[in-house]
Amino acid sequence: MFAAPLDAHLPSRATASRWWQSATSWAVLLGSLVGAGCGGLPQRVERQPSWSLPVAEDTPLAWLVRASTPPQQAQQSGFRLLADGADALAARLALIGAARHSLDLQYFLISDDASGEQLLAALYAAAQRGVRVRLLLDDLYAGAHEARLAALDRHALAEVRLFNPLPVRGAGLGWRLLGSLHEFNRINRRMHNKLFIADGHIALAGGRNIGDDYFMRSTVANFIDLDVLATGPVVDELAALFDRFWNDDTAYPAASLLPAGREAVVAMAAAASAPVDAADIDGSAAQIRRGRLELHFASARVFADAPSKASRADARLQPGEAMAQSLALMSAARSDVKIASPYFVPGAGGLALMHEAAARGIDISVMTNSLGATDEPLAYRGYRRYRLAMLKMGVRLAELSPVHGERPAGLAAPRSSLGRLHAKLAIVDQRWLLVGSLNMDRRSSRLNTELALAIDSPALAGEAAALLQRLWASNNYELRLSPAEDRIEWLALEDGKPVVHLAEPHVNAFGQLVLRFMSLWVPEDLL
Repeated sequence: MFAAPLDAHLPSRATASRWWQSATSWAVLLGSLVGAGCGGLPQRVERQPSWSLPVAEDTPLAWLVRASTPPQQAQQSGFRLLADGADALAARLALIGAARHSLDLQYFLISDDASGEQLLAALYAAAQRGVRVRLLLDDLYAGAHEARLAALDRHALAEVRLFNPLPVRGAGLGWRLLGSLHEFNRINRRMHNKLFIADGHIALAGGRNIGDDYFMRSTVANFIDLDVLATGPVVDELAALFDRFWNDDTAYPAASLLPAGREAVVAMAAAASAPVDAADIDGSAAQIRRGRLELHFASARVFADAPSKASRADARLQPGEAMAQSLALMSAARSDVKIASPYFVPGAGGLALMHEAAARGIDISVMTNSLGATDEPLAYRGYRRYRLAMLKMGVRLAELSPVHGERPAGLAAPRSSLGRLHAKLAIVDQRWLLVGSLNMDRRSSRLNTELALAIDSPALAGEAAALLQRLWASNNYELRLSPAEDRIEWLALEDGKPVVHLAEPHVNAFGQLVLRFMSLWVPEDLL
């Protein structure tokens, strides 16, 4: 319903707008490219196919799933939301610790910080005790910790593969991008999926990458995000999807790209013992350790792009499967659709779809980042040009404030003063919950590979709606039309009192000028 030609975020969308900082340096450094050798990827790479291991029924996680699944629900999948950042990290580490046979992880970004080190170290420790580990990582930011990846890859029971690698290695991101400009399509198309599968019994999917700012551990800025833990039949579908990506020609064995490295093993072992932030006493990690999870049981559908989307020559011509199926679900709404998307750029086609839905009486609500909260100001500028039209057709719009005056329950507010929405979800007819890596923009639609789960559960949808409502009520600006309906006003609660802003909050004239200049060089197709 929203965004046939939706336009998505650029590859990073990570803290401090790392992609755009690099992108703006291209013009300054482009002259250096003349005379610099252009790198190339290795030829005739040997890829040994591997597949998900047969699911064993004699492991702690098998016992956990059986203990958590009533007999009458055995044919359905079980689900649990991971809204708290500390618990989301603790749950991952608990699952790694409990795994006995296999760990399959697929991520866009593992940050070079405490959380990234801790997760990689935990994977190494799992391999040490006999667990087969497969880590598939998008290559864009993999250069930040090549030594650790190489150390993990050298273990006999672990293998690392890098998706759609850049030709240049052993340099900072800016230089890697410059040296790879002759393959711009490769730079521009990324694997944005986030997937974690333990022993073939439990999977995690959602919006979180691996990094301090995704688990509320950063003192500068943190992402408000959402994952879902899954058990049952849907895990088999996700495992098959992982295998498709793992065995695709776009996934390069790390050994063909990275220098051998042993020096990081000691550091990884030390990081594995680092403390994890305390989570709620009855959180997911605690329930994993106790041997019983509280789950909602429902049927679900996997919406996923094929790995070939990242190399398809006609990728811009039509939405990928993940977006097309998500739009079909939202287009079938009978009463209402609630969306949270950190980057929301509907385009003319998206506006038309929303207009059609509004004409049918569908209530549409959208929450995204304010300019003060976003880590991608150019994506925000792409969204801003459609705000007035959306308000005039009756769409409710809220923009997350970077300053959190009250801490909402459930979707935890950051410990720092700066918070950023990163959760990607939609709730349709108070029945369907759509959650995953998919942003409502063209990059997710046309360029990046994405993954989302559509869960048919009024109970889970209600839980997600309650989380979103608390965030909406306490940490946002609600947008409305001025009396003349020719401009926008921002409503907020400040010190418990309603305040109306007639100009866009957290914006200064110089910042607006810089943003306007930058936007001249970046077409909406790349947002």
